[in-house]
Amino acid sequence: MSEHFDVVVVGAGLSGIGAGYHLQTRAPGRSYVILEGRDRLGGTWDLFRYPGVRSDSDMFTLGFAFRPWTESKAIADGPSILRYLTDTARDYRIDRHIRYGHRVTRAGWSTADACWTVTAESGDGEARFTCNFLYLCAGYYRYDRGYSPEFPGADRFTGRIVHPQFWTDDIDYAGKQVVVIGSGATAVTLVPELARQAAHVVMLQRSPTYIVSRPSEDAVANRFRRWLPSRLAYALTRIKNVLLQQYFYRLARKHPEKAKAGIVDLVRKQLGSDYDVGTHFTPRYNPWDQRLCLVPDSDLFESIRHGKSEVVTDTIESFTESGIQLASGRELRADLIVTATGLDVQMVGGLALSVDGEAVEPSTRYIYKGMMFSGVPNLAFCFGYTNASWTLKADLTSRYVARLLNAMRRRGVRQVTPQPNAPVEPMPFVDFTSGYIQRVAETLPKQGARKPWRLNQNYAKDLMALRFGRVDDELEFSNPAPKRRAA
Repeated sequence: MSEHFDVVVVGAGLSGIGAGYHLQTRAPGRSYVILEGRDRLGGTWDLFRYPGVRSDSDMFTLGFAFRPWTESKAIADGPSILRYLTDTARDYRIDRHIRYGHRVTRAGWSTADACWTVTAESGDGEARFTCNFLYLCAGYYRYDRGYSPEFPGADRFTGRIVHPQFWTDDIDYAGKQVVVIGSGATAVTLVPELARQAAHVVMLQRSPTYIVSRPSEDAVANRFRRWLPSRLAYALTRIKNVLLQQYFYRLARKHPEKAKAGIVDLVRKQLGSDYDVGTHFTPRYNPWDQRLCLVPDSDLFESIRHGKSEVVTDTIESFTESGIQLASGRELRADLIVTATGLDVQMVGGLALSVDGEAVEPSTRYIYKGMMFSGVPNLAFCFGYTNASWTLKADLTSRYVARLLNAMRRRGVRQVTPQPNAPVEPMPFVDFTSGYIQRVAETLPKQGARKPWRLNQNYAKDLMALRFGRVDDELEFSNPAPKRRAA
């Protein structure tokens, strides 16, 4: 037995909730269900519960375009973001469409039936759904495990080792010596927060990351809210932040040496001329070759200045019974070691895809408009920006999916398939040197060197292309003959 819906959405995180809104408002009359593997909505913002968890983008662009962010802090903590998502799902009745405890494992397309069969594991066993269109909003990393290198001697350490992805309330760090391994967004969030109660915290990094400080509150946004209606104030702030972000991104890519010097100089002003900024805060790569890390209100720098935490740039020789032995000969004593070493990236939520019985390997496909696979009918996936807020692209993707569904209905067709009408030169899916991308680069799909197969990583260009551009460039609309049923 299976249930049929016009659209099956996989994932009830930020992208899935946004998808529900756009489906019911921009493609009305379609039935849809959101299948969520966990017992609560929220995705990342329910999964991550480590101390100080927060956004690394401002909430005026990470928030939904259709629902204003009304709290004073633009750089918001995890519980506030989860509350925002929960309220959104409830107020727009999206939560009524969510099936919790349904982890999708595979999906197969039948051309003869012009539908997907989606299989999910649930508490009651295997559940099946059929749909005319499949929309994957399951994020880009595995929820059941994070990335942790094999550290020599880790089994000898007598304290506790924890990955931030699996933080629990019973982890005690008050008055303890703590080492956080890593230099990314999670590490720079954890260190100042742990330092509030720990005896001392060390951020141990193999190489530095670009770190910039911003106020946790957006003064201009708060003034707008005092003077203007909430929706207008939110829209103006969103536009302001998008334009500023894009401006600084293009400036950094055009003049990388100047951008590098500017970022490093700001850190030096925070920590003083005597601090070894060259070793600990000057990366070897250019800005935006990897994502910049954001610290609100200079909390990391303040913690370092007050001696509550420190940054050590070195490599690990081995774990010991009481801490970590470094290649330089120094030993870091620790009661708790936090491995903020990254995510385990996976495409399409890890589910197995097939078309007419043949397996679909994402690495063999081109990406159409950053959201569909070449040769795969009636399927879209949500993948946000690497250089801006995830939701900016998620909103545009969901609006485009609604446009596409409406176009199919107008034309009376059952199937739409991205297919290049001319050769496409392959390019890497994401032009990023971050370890979490490079570790899985060979498994990722390819983008092309020309539109509509190229990822813009530019909100303004995507806005024009996805909201106002043609909906059918290099798409095949078709009506495959229905399968003949036995008498």
